[in-house]
Amino acid sequence: MVLYGEHVQLEPLDHRHIDDLLDAAQNDDIWRYMPVPRPATRVVVEQLIDKAWKAASEGLEIPFTTIDDKSDRAVGSTRYLDIHRSDRILEIGWTWLGVGAQRTPINTECKLLLLRHAFDHLGALRVQLKTDGRNTRSQQAIERLGAVKEGVLRRNRLMWDGVRRDTVYSSILDDEWPAVKTRLEGFLAR
Repeated sequence: MVLYGEHVQLEPLDHRHIDDLLDAAQNDDIWRYMPVPRPATRVVVEQLIDKAWKAASEGLEIPFTTIDDKSDRAVGSTRYLDIHRSDRILEIGWTWLGVGAQRTPINTECKLLLLRHAFDHLGALRVQLKTDGRNTRSQQAIERLGAVKEGVLRRNRLMWDGVRRDTVYSSILDDEWPAVKTRLEGFLAR
């Protein structure tokens, strides 16, 4: 499955993107709040891709590579995860972008494509997003989408660097989706 936009396309995460992903990942700030440290080698990127596809084969995740349409290069990754088909809920997460793709329309359109597919094609009733409680930038971006902050799970996850993080949960429900869609389309039209 490929999701197409004007600025970005989301393709299945693939080994052919390893070099681009390794280049895009080379900033420690990107990985400060991620569940894994910065992938410093091709082998580590390959292992991350293999792990994502193992989870996908078990029906737990759908991983994507974020492709910048201008450069036709991979600039990051995102995925659906914590998929509960019978409850019609899923999460959008593991989202990261190289520094050159940040503060561009790429992330907004990426979220629009993922949300549109989740609500309009997969029939989701709820899409959740979560972030490290220390990551105020991501919390602001999630709020900007129109997601509702639901709460904080305190010290619920041990991170790779030994920090026990608080996790902030937000969500968008199916009846909120039309307003969120209009909002995101408005941002992209500017």
